Amino acid sequence: MRDTCSRLGWGFDGWQDGAGRLILAKRKDGLYAADQILVSIPRQVGKTYLFGAIVFALCLLFPNLTVIWTAHRVKTAKETFGSMSGMAAQPRVAPHISNVVRARGDEAIQFANGSRILFGAREQGFGRGFTKVDILVFDEAQILTESALEDMIAAQNVAENPLTILTGTPPRPKDPGEVFTLARQEALDGETDETLYIELSADRGGDLNDREQWRKANPSFPHRTSERAMLRMKKNLSDDSFRREALGVWDESLRHKAAFGRAQWDAMSDVGPEDGVRPHALAVDMSADGEISVHACWIEGESAHVEEVWAGVDSQAALSWIAGRTRRRTPVMVYGTSPAAALIPQLRARKVMVNQATRGDMAKACGLLMNRSKAGTLTHGNQGAVFDAMVVARRVGIGTAGGWGWDLSDETLNISPIVSMTFALLAATVTKKVPSAGRSGRSSAGRVSRSSRGREAVVI
Repeated sequence: MRDTCSRLGWGFDGWQDGAGRLILAKRKDGLYAADQILVSIPRQVGKTYLFGAIVFALCLLFPNLTVIWTAHRVKTAKETFGSMSGMAAQPRVAPHISNVVRARGDEAIQFANGSRILFGAREQGFGRGFTKVDILVFDEAQILTESALEDMIAAQNVAENPLTILTGTPPRPKDPGEVFTLARQEALDGETDETLYIELSADRGGDLNDREQWRKANPSFPHRTSERAMLRMKKNLSDDSFRREALGVWDESLRHKAAFGRAQWDAMSDVGPEDGVRPHALAVDMSADGEISVHACWIEGESAHVEEVWAGVDSQAALSWIAGRTRRRTPVMVYGTSPAAALIPQLRARKVMVNQATRGDMAKACGLLMNRSKAGTLTHGNQGAVFDAMVVARRVGIGTAGGWGWDLSDETLNISPIVSMTFALLAATVTKKVPSAGRSGRSSAGRVSRSSRGREAVVI
């Protein structure tokens, strides 16, 4: 790639040359050593030039190659297309280009050998429906959603040697940065194979005016990115934004950090109890658009097992299912600030023993979830819907002592499976002895406990 670019008149700085060697490294069988590339990089370092040169060279070296270059915003996609169409117009490159398509929504650079680079914005749905895509470049990966990633990754299923590149700056607290954050965390934890992670960043807590920190974060400073350009960014950005976007420093906030990495989640999976074994507790949660998740939890000795046992959008069906499969002493927990709280009076009317969880209970439940997972005393049913919810679920601090809970403020996210799982675990763990129920079917003490008789097999 470097030699091809040299013939085109393009050279590289030392860090770009090193990054290119890692990105395009291959195994003995000719496949890329890393088929997923993650690059966390500040602004004005030379990212577009590096990746633009890589895909240009690969398109020249491999006829009929298809590259999709997508950004989240239309503005960013247009800027990238403008930069790369300028590269295509250079004297040594132009003879290899058959056409530059500038029609809005169909921007593309087409090569004489059949290769092509297509550009578009994810916010307009670009990228869905393509097949046999060899290289995917996700610019602005800090705002790449799980659904957008799924829509486009399928386009590489039949590619012989696919390469996926995610590049962006550290996400802001309000960004949907779970995909980028989780991928980064798995790479840092060593939980992923065939992934390359490159991060350019200053030291956490470093002086924002320290030019040595600027050099550490931005290897193009000061010979390509001038001090004036850096000062302009500093003047126009808040300190937190400058730290993220100019120095590449990631926030320590819990908000984007997934509770579990994929390897840890998979290690916790188990088949659970046999069919017919009565759970010690249930929990119900509902998303803003009415998707309901019911989780059950079984406790045996020091171990707990959780599984989603009902999911759907029919609230009456959910109520009937719960009422028909619980006894009066089976606790059912519902978070009081969730949309599922609307089900509480209806469950109580059906003589279900409902416990309305508070914000403090949320912190207890999430703390219990993490403590049990670290102690190896929690297993789950390895259900895809639960993992999908965990990936996108954001965390929010509760109190001042480090407690946290699941953030329900984003109505576009369905995290009901992870919320119901968490509360089912809490409800079952605090259950020791079930007190007698009053006429309402609720515990007179307001708390629930687990029967000392252990598990029972029941026929429903």
